[in-house]
Amino acid sequence: MSGDISRDTVPDQVFERLREAIVTGDYEAGARLPTQRALAADLGVNMATVREALGRLEQLRLVETRHGSGTHVLDWRRSGGLDALTLAAAGAADPQLGAALFEARRLLLREAARLAAARRADEQAEALAELAEAVAAAPDDTTALLADWAFMAAMVEAAGNLVFQLIMNSVRELYLPHAAAFAALVSDRERLLPHYRAVATAIRDRDRQAAAAAIELLASAQERRMAQAFAAAGSVAGGATETGAAAAGGAGGVSAGAARAGGAARATRAGGVAGAGGAGAGGAG
Repeated sequence: MSGDISRDTVPDQVFERLREAIVTGDYEAGARLPTQRALAADLGVNMATVREALGRLEQLRLVETRHGSGTHVLDWRRSGGLDALTLAAAGAADPQLGAALFEARRLLLREAARLAAARRADEQAEALAELAEAVAAAPDDTTALLADWAFMAAMVEAAGNLVFQLIMNSVRELYLPHAAAFAALVSDRERLLPHYRAVATAIRDRDRQAAAAAIELLASAQERRMAQAFAAAGSVAGGATETGAAAAGGAGGVSAGAARAGGAARATRAGGVAGAGGAGAGGAG
């Protein structure tokens, strides 16, 4: 993890460097971090910057400071809250976490659709219909991704469940900075459009079962596409790793480092992603 870092946004870079080392296992759960002085020397920064980064890590429950014993790494899978979703770097570094994210997404959206059909206001139903058409009209994947997020966020808002909305807020912080990693959500979207419209129609008609079934079809199809995208990315990364290892061997044993790899306006403000897999994707895939 050694090596000087550039001077722009130094505290953020130190935080990201340490966070990545913890999440990827370079610093294992239970391990004691080097002293602040040692970390500062290793990273080429001052101790105040290191202290700031450690404070942010402690807020995320990635580390804890024990009096007289230094700073120890926590198992973020056990100690973290919803903020830990942002540690996944869009799930690309951990396919298991990506799969869990989209499974949870599907389940949350299904129940949100059921609640929205019962609780939505007229203007929320109208906004969902408009957002379904915004997905259809999107000229490119980036625009379609934002429209997809706005649709899902508007539906969750119409469900009237505050905890669901807070979960969506946390997912948004994962999604927006890494939106390109989710392009598969809206790939071949012509085949998905009937499902967006079916969700909006069922919620407008207050048909709870139809709304849940329609979002299940949509989210399941999107989950399968993301699973395929993660698998493809893993294959590319694996091939690159093998090629690099062979080259390193031929070059005479260069040591290899680990490669770790409610309305429409409010909904648009909310920003991202939805979909997770499971049975019953019908012909959407």
